[in-house]
Amino acid sequence: MNFLATIGRVFVAALADIGDVVRFAGRTLSHLVLPPFYFGLMWRQMLHIGYFSLPVVGLTAIFTGAALAQQIFVGSERFNAEGTVAGIVVIAIVRELGPVLGGLMVAGRVSSAMAAELGTMRVTEQIDALTTLSTDPYKYLVVPRLVAAVLTLPILVIVANIIGVFGGFLIGTQKLGFNVANYLQITVDFLEASDITSSLVKAAMFGFIIAIMGSYHGYNSSGGAQGVGRATTNAVVSAFILILLSNLIITVNVFGT
Repeated sequence: MNFLATIGRVFVAALADIGDVVRFAGRTLSHLVLPPFYFGLMWRQMLHIGYFSLPVVGLTAIFTGAALAQQIFVGSERFNAEGTVAGIVVIAIVRELGPVLGGLMVAGRVSSAMAAELGTMRVTEQIDALTTLSTDPYKYLVVPRLVAAVLTLPILVIVANIIGVFGGFLIGTQKLGFNVANYLQITVDFLEASDITSSLVKAAMFGFIIAIMGSYHGYNSSGGAQGVGRATTNAVVSAFILILLSNLIITVNVFGT
């Protein structure tokens, strides 16, 4: 019975945490359309989330695209299907690897930063001071981060897709011996509008997850420096898990038939 009670406590605690996150997200969305609007803060967050994440996203994409082309060539060579390398690379990058790896890289960089910043503000009572000054913390701290993440992640994913396909193109044409014109033609022929649309939808969803997880764990942190560290870890881990889960759900519903 003690074992069952432990399982029950864990399950109830998990449901309570999910409920808290949903309430936090709902409250943030309710503040999204109400004035005042802090456009300066939104722009600053867009630079922080988008522009300063370009190097890590770009490097991840080009290395992944190049390695993917090499591995696909090795596998397809066994079936005399080397001509499918370009098509498989562009589909894999645009549908899956570009959005997922871009989202994970940004989550590791941005969710942790959001949680650490808001967590520090919470434990040093700066968030309470905002409330005392009649400034809504959700409007001032959370909404700008959410808007910036949702708007910039699709742009980052587009860049990641282009760089990832370019990495496969470099390996394919410079090392594997593919003709440049044929490789480009196959890439264009295999890519469809639905691939790009699903990639952008995933990116926007990942941006929402990154901002909510980082803000939620930082906003609700407690316990001094140790609590801030715990909030930072929880923000990154939860963002990773939800990104992978939402990617599976979107993929199954879009490409499941």
